[in-house]
Amino acid sequence: MIALAAVLASLQAPLDSGVFVVRQDTVEIARESFRLLPSPAGGFTLTATTRYDRGRPVVVLAPLVAFTADSQLATLQYDVADPREPVRILGQLGRGRVTLRYLGHAIERAREFPAGAVTLVLDDSVFALYAAAAWRASPVPATFTVIYPRGARRATLTIRDLGLEATTVNRNPAALRHVVLSGGADGAVHLWLTRDGRLLKVEIPARRVVAERAPGD
Repeated sequence: MIALAAVLASLQAPLDSGVFVVRQDTVEIARESFRLLPSPAGGFTLTATTRYDRGRPVVVLAPLVAFTADSQLATLQYDVADPREPVRILGQLGRGRVTLRYLGHAIERAREFPAGAVTLVLDDSVFALYAAAAWRASPVPATFTVIYPRGARRATLTIRDLGLEATTVNRNPAALRHVVLSGGADGAVHLWLTRDGRLLKVEIPARRVVAERAPGD
C-alpha cells in the first residue's frame, strides 16, 4: 500500500507549474497560471487559466490539453469565459484529422481539420501551450501542424532551436535556450527555455507582447 501511494503521489506531482505575467508595451494585461501533470498512460496533461481583466469585458481562457507520450495532441477541453460569447471547445485527434466541437448557449457546431505528422494546439493568448512546441525544436528547422481552436484555423509552422543566447527575464540577465516559431499570423514567436526545458519567456514582437514567469516562480 505504501508503494502504491508513492506511485500515485508521483503521478499527481506536477512536472512544472507557475504563473506568467503578460505585458503589452510593458503594461500588464493578464496573468496566467498553469500546471503540467504526468498521465498514467505515459503522456501528460497541461492546464492553464489566463485572465485578461485589465479592461472590459473580463475574459478568461482555460484550456486543458491531453498529450500523447510523444507530445502530440490527444484531446482538448477549452473553456472560453467571454460574456459576449461563452463557449466550450472539445477536440480530439483521430485518423488523419482533428475534430473540434463548439458548445455555446445558442450554438453547437463542429469543424474538422487535416492533421499532420505532428499536430499541436496553440493559442496566441495562452502562453504555456508554447512549451509543447518548444520541446520539439532542434538546430535543424522542422515543420508541424498547429490548430488554433478559438479562431477555428489551421497553420503550418516552422520551428528552430538557436541554442543558448543572452536575454533577460524580469529585467535580470539570463542565458537561455532560444527557440523561434515562424510562419503564423503573428510572425516570429520567440520562446526562451531553461536547459531542462522549462519555458520562462514568450515574446511576440508583432503584437508587442511579452509573457514572463513571475519573479521567484
